[in-house]
Amino acid sequence: MIAATLIPDTNLLEITLSGAVTREDYEKVLIPAIDGALENSDSLRALVRIEQGTDYTVGALSDDAWMGLKHWRGFERIAVVGRDGWIGKALKGVSILMPCPVMLFDAGQEDDARRWLRESLGSIHQTDLGDGVLHVQLMGKLDPAAYAEEVEDMNAFIRANTRFRLLLDLREFDGWQGLAGIAEHLKLVRDHHSMIDKAAIVGERGWEKLASRIGGAVIGADTKYFAGDLEAAKTWIKS
Repeated sequence: MIAATLIPDTNLLEITLSGAVTREDYEKVLIPAIDGALENSDSLRALVRIEQGTDYTVGALSDDAWMGLKHWRGFERIAVVGRDGWIGKALKGVSILMPCPVMLFDAGQEDDARRWLRESLGSIHQTDLGDGVLHVQLMGKLDPAAYAEEVEDMNAFIRANTRFRLLLDLREFDGWQGLAGIAEHLKLVRDHHSMIDKAAIVGERGWEKLASRIGGAVIGADTKYFAGDLEAAKTWIKS
């Protein structure tokens, strides 16, 4: 069976799976709960509890795939508590392919799961250094919400600087949460790469140096990598 409850005055949907999960559970409980929650909120965070011994019928599995396709942009983040058994193993394998961040927790870690749902995963800091130089610092693990919060600031900078130089600081960057985070990053690059005259990338890992070479070819701008030296990057980007 499935039980679903939207916590009042939040966008948190709590979902509990137990016993035998059937197609009827999806059609009469879960899908209406998600549709109803999305009527009052643009996006949801979900806490999914999988009780020990939970099992799916074939019909429920097909509904699960359908629901994921229909609502995949409706979720900001999903925390799954209880990853024992084949369901947990399957979720672990596909979580990287999910369009939103998904974190798996052991049974008994519900408080940790709630904390993860509330906390900020990552952030983007932008600083106008003057003379058409924009310093962008990526921090932590980024999800689509981090990009959404910064788009207007970047657009305002671009309105004032039709051409600009980019200083990209990756020293505290831990990657993206889910495919949607990567998609938002690629969209941002696609929308603005033709306006960049010069780019300096500051990082501390080998893959970042390789990425700077590839990025330079993609944006068609003079690009240079600096191994952890922000001040040297600032001097070069302003020269």
